[in-house]
Amino acid sequence: MGPRTTIMGIVNVTPDSFSDGGRFHAADAAVAQAKHLADAGAGIIDIGGESTRPFAEDVPAEEEIARVIPVIKALAGQIPVPISIDTTKAQVAEAAVEAGAAIINDISAMQMDTQMAATAARMNVPIILMHMKGTPRTMQLNPTYQDVVTEVKDFLGNAIERGLAAGIDRTKIIIDPGIGFGKTGRHNLMLIQRLAEFEALEAPVLVGPSRKKFIRDILKDPSQEDIPPERPEVETGTQAVVAASILNGAHIVRVHDVANTKATVDVLDAIRNENRQE
Repeated sequence: MGPRTTIMGIVNVTPDSFSDGGRFHAADAAVAQAKHLADAGAGIIDIGGESTRPFAEDVPAEEEIARVIPVIKALAGQIPVPISIDTTKAQVAEAAVEAGAAIINDISAMQMDTQMAATAARMNVPIILMHMKGTPRTMQLNPTYQDVVTEVKDFLGNAIERGLAAGIDRTKIIIDPGIGFGKTGRHNLMLIQRLAEFEALEAPVLVGPSRKKFIRDILKDPSQEDIPPERPEVETGTQAVVAASILNGAHIVRVHDVANTKATVDVLDAIRNENRQE
């Protein structure tokens, strides 16, 4: 684990994302939000044009491109941090990298588009490979595992091997256990608790817990079906998971609220690195 944790700031250029759907659907609003997150301390800005919330509908590649490319073009060279494109489609990834994105963030680990591995290798950019059970439309119907940590780790190990076989440089592969993607609340907690086991895969680990339902389920009153993701206590819960993830081995944390996360990261990194100062 490196001395500093990287914060990835989320910008959803979508009308239907679970936390901020519609707020940054317009390109100018998305550009302003990305600049705000970079100023607040984000080390990566993640631009997505298709919601990956549970039960989300697919978006055609042409529509996804129309949403994200104007934002990426407006930001490229205007912010001091790299841009990642959150997509499962090779066509979108290629267009985004050509427009100025520097990282591909594929929640399907190159499984939803058979051309993604070859595209990432050809574009020669880092790629984030995430575990997801099923698709956004089906992943939360009834996710079951014998041992969620072992199965997710095996999946990601296989994804790394597929990437290497396609010609992706090993140093450009990042892994993500997929918190909230085809997991129950208990599965998510176990993955965070045992995150250190992913060190065996010898790749940087990204964790994206921000405002997820398992946090809201812990915090809500038993009589409530759910609570709004924007509630202050949900952000506090998110920061608790961010802290646990960093202590257990996360290198990158993907969040909506960068300013709060920067405070958490700064303190946790100082604690982790105290012995290195001597």
